[in-house]
Amino acid sequence: MTMTLPTPVTHPAEALVLARIPATVRERAAAVRLMVFDVDGVLTDGSLYYGENGEQLKRFNALDGHGLRLLLEGGLKVALMTGRSGPIVARRAAELGIAEVMQGVRDKGTALAELAQRSGVQLNQAGYMGDDIIDLPAMQRAGFAATVPNAPGYVSQAAHWVASIPGGSGAVRECCDLLLAAQGRLGGFLAAPGLLGPGTIQ
Repeated sequence: MTMTLPTPVTHPAEALVLARIPATVRERAAAVRLMVFDVDGVLTDGSLYYGENGEQLKRFNALDGHGLRLLLEGGLKVALMTGRSGPIVARRAAELGIAEVMQGVRDKGTALAELAQRSGVQLNQAGYMGDDIIDLPAMQRAGFAATVPNAPGYVSQAAHWVASIPGGSGAVRECCDLLLAAQGRLGGFLAAPGLLGPGTIQ
């Protein structure tokens, strides 16, 4: 697999983010053009809340949401892929401006390959962040595979990078910052904090 060399670090914050990241992981992160995230256990803490009338609730993290917006504003394609189905994920994606939302997916490896093809990127330019058995086929096919620290050990072993923060508590934001820093895009947002347009929803 041909790797894209990381963009030189041009901002101190990028150097901070990448300080303990191995060069091989930085190369993989620098090549990502499409990043796909699982939902339960990654964008949330995996808890499912049910109301007395059967309504389902999920808790999302604003830092994660802002990170996803930064990826989009930085020119990366972003998608959500989940084995479950429901209106909550679609609503959250709409708030963030994420158009590609795949729900009820059981074969995530095939779904990732098809999404990459539709998006015009190679699999080595696709990243995937998951936390459970169902995510393994996608993680094994992605050029950059990420997970959360509370994932089962056999999932962590399949990842190129493991967040230091649990799912639903900023793990996605940590991943977004890594991708942006590896591509030399994070510094631009820090140098111009108003770069995100007015009305941006985190």
